[in-house]
Amino acid sequence: MKIFLIIPLFIFQNLFSQSVSAALEKSVKEMMASPNALAASLSFYVSDDNGNLIYEYNGNKGLSTASTQKIFTSAAALETLGKDYQFKTTASYSGNISNGNLDGDFYIASNGDPTLGSWRYEDYKPEKFKQKLLEAIKKSGIKKISGNLIVDDSYFDFQSTPGGWPWNDLGNYYGAGTFGVNWRENQFDININGNQIKNFSYNLENVFWINELKTGGNSDQSLIFTAPHSETALINGTLPAGKLSTVSGATPNPPLQLAVEIKKLLDENGILVSGKATTFYNEKLQGIAVSKVPAQHQIFEYRSPTLDKIVYWLMRKSINLYAETLIKTMAKEKRNNPSFETGINFLKDFWKSKGIHPNMINFADGSGLSPQNYVSAKAQVLALIYSKKQNWFDAFYDGFPTQNGIKMKSGTIKDSKSFAGYQTSKSGKNYVFSIILNNYQGGSISNALFKVLDNLK
Repeated sequence: MKIFLIIPLFIFQNLFSQSVSAALEKSVKEMMASPNALAASLSFYVSDDNGNLIYEYNGNKGLSTASTQKIFTSAAALETLGKDYQFKTTASYSGNISNGNLDGDFYIASNGDPTLGSWRYEDYKPEKFKQKLLEAIKKSGIKKISGNLIVDDSYFDFQSTPGGWPWNDLGNYYGAGTFGVNWRENQFDININGNQIKNFSYNLENVFWINELKTGGNSDQSLIFTAPHSETALINGTLPAGKLSTVSGATPNPPLQLAVEIKKLLDENGILVSGKATTFYNEKLQGIAVSKVPAQHQIFEYRSPTLDKIVYWLMRKSINLYAETLIKTMAKEKRNNPSFETGINFLKDFWKSKGIHPNMINFADGSGLSPQNYVSAKAQVLALIYSKKQNWFDAFYDGFPTQNGIKMKSGTIKDSKSFAGYQTSKSGKNYVFSIILNNYQGGSISNALFKVLDNLK
C-alpha cells in the first residue's frame, strides 16, 4: 500500500518542479529579451536542497560575481579555521624594566585581526581595547619608555589589496585593504558641507588632503582616494550643495594610526614615550632595520570575537576587509605564506576538493570586488548545498540578509548584480539558487532579478 502512496507523491512533486521550471523559463526569456539586456550575460541555476536540478540558464558560465563571492570565502574559513577561531593582538617589550623605566622598545602585534577597534561589537570598541592595554602596561610597572612604540604589522606581506581591484573602488571604504595590524576596520568618515570638509571621525596621522570636490546633483557622487602607506589623499566628484554629507574612506596606514593613538594615550596617562610611534613596514620603507616582536616579555593578549560572529557581519554587511583578511589568514595558517595569491589558490583547491570543477571557480579575490572573478551560478549552488550539510551551517546561514522576502546574499559592481541563497516556497519546497547578471544596461537590475526569483516563493 505504501508504494501506491509514494508513486502519486512523486508524480505530484515532479509536475510541481516542471511548473516552477516553466515559470522560471518564461521570466528569464522576458528579462533577456528586454532592451536593457541586449548585451547582457546571465548564469542562473536552481536546485532543490538535495542537488536535484530544477532549472538552469548557462549554469556553467563564469561571470563576475561581485559580493556573492563571499559565500566561498566564508564557508571555507568556517570549515578550515573553525567557527570558534579567534584572532590575537599582543603587547610585548624588549630590553628591561628598572624603576618603572623601560630601557627598550614597546611592541604591539597582531595576526591580522580585522575587528580590532571595531564599533560593531559592544565589548571590542576602540576605547575598550585602549583601556585594557593601558591597564596591562600599568600592571607591568612601566612608567616610561625610553625607546620606540612599534606596531609590528609584519604578520602579513606588504601588499594590502588584491591586484585586480579597480582604482575607483579602491577610492572609497569598499576598497579598504587588510594589514598585519588593522584598526577601526580601516575606515574613517568625513563630514562635508557642500564641498567644504568640516571634520573627521578621528584625526588621521600624516595625511595631506587635496580637495577637488564640486557641488551639484542630488546624491553623493564623491570619491576618496587613499593609496596604502601614502601620505597624500584626494577627494573629488560631487556632493549636493548646502547639505551636510558623511563620506567614508579607507585609512591609508592603519598600523601607524594605531601606533600614534596609543602613544597619545600613554602620554595622557603620564607614561612618556621618548622615541617615536612607528611600524615595522614604515621603518622598512625608510631603510631602517627593525626587530620583530621579542618572544619573551609579553604583557598583554587580546582576542577577537569568534569567527562565527565575524562571518555574520562579513555576510550581513558585505565587509570586504573581513573577506580579504580571511583569505590571507587561511594562506598563512594552512600554507604558511600570507599572500593573496596563496590564499586564492588555497580557496580554489578547497572547493575543487568538494567536487566543484576548477574552471567554474576562477577566483581573483575573496570579496568579489574584483571584476576579474569569474564564477558560475552552478558552482555557487554546489557550495551552498555543501555548506548546508556541515555542522557550522547555522553560523553561515545566519549572516544571509533577507531581501525581497528571500534569504540571500547579494553582490553589486558596475552593471552587474548577483543573488545567491536559500528559499522555501509556500508549498514547502526548498530551493538553492544563484543568479548572476552582467552588463545589464539601464533600468533596475535588482528588480529585474527579483521578478525572476519571485517564481521560487
